[in-house]
Amino acid sequence: MSRAAGAPERPRAVARTSLPGNPLAPGAARRFVRTALAEWTELALPGAEFITDLLVADAMVVVSELVTNAVVHAGTDVELLCRLGRCSEDCPTAAGTARAFTSHDGSGIDTHDSSRSNTGDGSGNDSRPGAGPGSGVLVIEVSDHHPARVVRDDGAERPYDIVEYGRGLHLVSALSDAWGITYRTGVKTVWARLPVDGTATAEEEAEPEAYDGEHALRRGQRAAEILAPAPRRGMQDQDWRSRGVLSFLAEASDLLAGQLDEDLVAALTGQLLVPRLADWCAVWLEDEAPGRSDGGVVGGPRLARVWHGSENRIEELRRLLEKDPPELPESDRAGPVPVPWPAEALGARATGGSALAFRLIAGGRPLGTLVIGRAGQTRFPDEITGLVEDLSRRVALAIGAARQYARQATISRVLQRGLLPGAVAEIPGVRSALVYEPCDKGGPSGDFYDLFPAGDGRWCFALGDVQGKGPEAAVVIGLARPWLRLLAREGYEVPDVLDRLNQLLLDDATEAADAAARALVSAGGTGLADEGPQTRFLSLLYGELVPFDGGVHCTVASAGHPLPLLLQPSGKVGEVAQPQTLLGVFEDASYLCGTFELRPGDSLLCVTDGVTERRSGHRQFDDDDGLAAALTGCAGLSAELIAERIRRLVHEFGGKPPEDDLALLVLQAE
Repeated sequence: MSRAAGAPERPRAVARTSLPGNPLAPGAARRFVRTALAEWTELALPGAEFITDLLVADAMVVVSELVTNAVVHAGTDVELLCRLGRCSEDCPTAAGTARAFTSHDGSGIDTHDSSRSNTGDGSGNDSRPGAGPGSGVLVIEVSDHHPARVVRDDGAERPYDIVEYGRGLHLVSALSDAWGITYRTGVKTVWARLPVDGTATAEEEAEPEAYDGEHALRRGQRAAEILAPAPRRGMQDQDWRSRGVLSFLAEASDLLAGQLDEDLVAALTGQLLVPRLADWCAVWLEDEAPGRSDGGVVGGPRLARVWHGSENRIEELRRLLEKDPPELPESDRAGPVPVPWPAEALGARATGGSALAFRLIAGGRPLGTLVIGRAGQTRFPDEITGLVEDLSRRVALAIGAARQYARQATISRVLQRGLLPGAVAEIPGVRSALVYEPCDKGGPSGDFYDLFPAGDGRWCFALGDVQGKGPEAAVVIGLARPWLRLLAREGYEVPDVLDRLNQLLLDDATEAADAAARALVSAGGTGLADEGPQTRFLSLLYGELVPFDGGVHCTVASAGHPLPLLLQPSGKVGEVAQPQTLLGVFEDASYLCGTFELRPGDSLLCVTDGVTERRSGHRQFDDDDGLAAALTGCAGLSAELIAERIRRLVHEFGGKPPEDDLALLVLQAE
């Protein structure tokens, strides 16, 4: 549809994002598309009037399968595009979908179009009922950067060392009226077109929910037929088909993708399978060898979870299975393998049955084994086997993601312990209290603190905040804290310490942080990649304490940091430093300090911006001198109580948990 000359272009319902090529990508993709559809509805963009709960549910399954397909095949970052429009403006025929949506630059090579016969007659005239001005389309495209790899949808068996594939594209075909694969230079795109029919009969308008349910049932039955090449056997299987295989797989993917503990993944797997698809199941996990980076295993598999429909059978079944873990031949690792039936653990009523083992493989590495069993039958129905095989792949991806998270969390904990002091020094005549709450419990914080003796009757304290988090911040903290101690113990005064630290950061921190981040990327982690040199700034509050009879002489300087506040016993509060520029920004920066005396009962409060910038709506905690007002109410309290009260007020200020690291230090003269 052409636009009249000079007419303003109408806003389009288009959303695009990049996703990392890891097992968490499908969940992120579903959240992205769901948010986009909700925003388009709220903004009333063209085509948004056709968005229904049924369309959202179909889109969740389609985008999940397309992204999973790209991640499993390519393993690279993927691009996701979602577009909604009216047929009168944006809807090509099924025969032209590839050209309109994936080959518009003329360079695409269409390799597959699975458009079903009821979407068009191939002549350019769309024969779908309702197609036309009253209808719309939702197009989802997922692109990766391995065009040499062909998407598999033929269902043929592959050897163990070939990447595992599910039947996701069959599900995409069941839900869309057209889908296809397009290759461009360096890019492969898999797309799907979901029909959005805006026409309705009088009966449908009168009972829209009933007709939505009918459409959903038909689509669910179509997907169930794809997953079930053989006729279903038994009432339980028939009931399961009516519940909807698609919903089960989508919800299972969401549930498993959000877990960061492999034992919890194993437990959830048992609850997903029993009693829906099996009478009992067991999950073995092959533990990674400590200190090894090649994914090797030692000690054989461990039985992580056993689940049975009757809880009184679980322990007996566990004891029997622990004695005899399944041993799968290398040649049979690609598919389900029959294993012996544990009759003696299941009682007289379950003397016969069928048990199958599925190898859990992610990234080409065996992570464990899933075994399911059903009493009273000699073999599992093919459709159940296919469904469990699809689920086992999702379980394996979730276990792999959980293990990766556990490895990174372990590294982060080790880094965190090395970046912070083992103990806070005790200063004669001074009581100290510290609150330190990193926002990310699993990664290095950008905040740090220190309180240490500097010799000659001097003690020094520091409270800092590095721009960013993670390994880059850890490198800067790893440089700053030891240099602070070294310079202080060499006798440098407070301004000189900041001057020299500023120069050190400019000379060394950028190069070191960049090198560490790139090393992490090359090892498969996340960090900087092809972004060029990255300067890491540091805000720092640094001071020196010298006790004397009747008080403490204090010298302090702030480099881009929230200013310290002095609380007197009378309740008077005032700032005791002047604002200065961040460290690591300017070569010619020169820092100044302020001096004052802490008298008995005086308290010095030092905080990071996680305190001052704590948000509640559009307001921050320190707006209108909010921190000073809170400190005024702490007159007469001990250092520990002051720290705890400020911490509590900060948490109570916002309705949600803090989104930034939080650190505060209270120094009180006795």
